[in-house]
Amino acid sequence: MGTSVGAAAAGNARVVWASEGRSADTRARAVSAGLEDIESLTRALEVADLVISVCPPHAAEDVAREVATRGYARLYLDANAISPDRTRRIADVLAEAGAQLVDGGIIGGPAWRAGTTRLYLSGERAAEVAAVFEGSPLETSVLDGPVGAASALKMAYAAYSKGSAALVAGILALATHEGVHDALLEEWARREGRLARDHERMIGAAVPKAWRYVGEMDEIAATFAAAGLPSGFHEAASALYRRLERYKDAAPPPPTAEVIAELLRE
Repeated sequence: MGTSVGAAAAGNARVVWASEGRSADTRARAVSAGLEDIESLTRALEVADLVISVCPPHAAEDVAREVATRGYARLYLDANAISPDRTRRIADVLAEAGAQLVDGGIIGGPAWRAGTTRLYLSGERAAEVAAVFEGSPLETSVLDGPVGAASALKMAYAAYSKGSAALVAGILALATHEGVHDALLEEWARREGRLARDHERMIGAAVPKAWRYVGEMDEIAATFAAAGLPSGFHEAASALYRRLERYKDAAPPPPTAEVIAELLRE
């Protein structure tokens, strides 16, 4: 995702990245996208007018703190799948260093093709960030709201789009445990046509990404709790996805029956 976002900005700006400490796979993706390697984060921050943060949710605050401790005092886009409260904390950390945060929420897959991915933006300088991606495959939408609005939209959207796969997998595991798996599928075929048709696709699409969805479910749970709503469903979704972490980036994904067995193993 980060590589595609960088590539989307490259039509309107010089895009640099720091290869220091990064994996060979990351290097290969950056090279294929034509991004300019400036080697170290320190050098990158010296030349950057905008920092774009796209990383796993658990690392978002650490990345922002590292940038802030190096004295970066310009514009920072946090486009991570994190709760509004975490986004606001990051904004405070950056503000202490003199930087200003724009909140971003990405909906869709990597932005290589127009019409597939949208970046929602909020905050005082959101329009400036949107201009960086003008004419690129990454569509942007500026929300009429403060920092936290884009993250809230991302959390609300992913609560269903990613949480539903965990729910379906958990239901099938329960039915299998109780010996009613086939009867459930027959009932879905009678009454829930979409589930009967799509349950294997839903689970197959989610399982290779389960290692990333753990943190995202935790962030969604925190968002529900902060709104005074029960957070237990997405806490459970996080626990289900954690049981599937060993399938990280599996291609092709494991059969649904194997996924169910893995969920029941514990």
